[in-house]
Amino acid sequence: MYHIRKAQLEDAEAIANIHVESWKSTYKDLIDKQDIDGISVENRIALWETVLKKAVNGQVVLVATDESEKIIGFISGGKERTKEYGYDAEIYAVYLLDEYHRKGVGTGLLTHFVQHIRQSGYESLLVWVLTQNINKKFYERYGASPIQAEEITIGKGTYKEIAYGWPDIEALSSLLGDKKQSSM
Repeated sequence: MYHIRKAQLEDAEAIANIHVESWKSTYKDLIDKQDIDGISVENRIALWETVLKKAVNGQVVLVATDESEKIIGFISGGKERTKEYGYDAEIYAVYLLDEYHRKGVGTGLLTHFVQHIRQSGYESLLVWVLTQNINKKFYERYGASPIQAEEITIGKGTYKEIAYGWPDIEALSSLLGDKKQSSM
């Protein structure tokens, strides 16, 4: 069982550790080692402390905790940043510790995130995923459609990512409706 709540400033280090650990395990076969090694816990702590002190673009960060209240995953997002695709909200990051994949935690995080952005008045949602990342099937399972592929630079490497979108947040909310397993 897990619980989902809004992140607090004191969660920055735990979020940073999950970010780095998940980044390295998720992308180990997709991104060059030198580019993966460029991400550090120290840099991510600074990033998450900044985000949690003062949210920009209406950004929200939600964390999933286990029974002992240890943070096991997080989701972050807010206003869509590019303004190029006609979507108003965006998932910026979602990461889980490996041992919590396929246990409903990702669905729970997405469900609570969607509830939050709906309450904030958003009507559509976008997320970017590396095209080679098999976890994109998670978004496809909940009805996300591919929108646009682009090349991005990570470290010294160039990689392809794809935007997936839900043009109607209400439809996504309905799909997730009976999947809610915990509350904030």
